[in-house]
Amino acid sequence: MYLSWHLYLMAFLYIVAGINHFRSPGMYLKIIPSYFSNPKLLNILSGAAEIILGFLLIVPFLSPFAAWGIIALLIAVFPANIFMYQNKKAGFGLPKWILLLRMPLQLLLILWAYQYTL
Repeated sequence: MYLSWHLYLMAFLYIVAGINHFRSPGMYLKIIPSYFSNPKLLNILSGAAEIILGFLLIVPFLSPFAAWGIIALLIAVFPANIFMYQNKKAGFGLPKWILLLRMPLQLLLILWAYQYTL
C-alpha cells in the first residue's frame, strides 16, 4: 500500500493531538461531559489511543485497522463536542457558531480516515 502525504499528515496530527492530552490535560478534562466517570482516565486513554493509532497509520499493513480505530475514537469522543456546545465553560468562550461547526468537522475527519480503511 502506497502511503500518501495525506496519510502522514493525518498520522502527525493524531500523534501531536495525543501528546497534547498529556501536556495540557486541563484543556481536555474541561470538555469531558460530567456524566462520564473518571475523566482523568478517559483523557489518558484517548490521548494514548491517538498516539498509538497515529503511529499505526504509517505501518502499511496496519493502517486500515488504525483508520478504523480512529473512526471509532472520533465517534467515542463526539459527546465532548456536544458538551462544549451546551456548556459555556467547556466551550472556552468560543462563539456558538464555531462550536456548532465542530460537529460536522468530526464527520469530515471520519471520512478522511475512512479512505484509508480500504
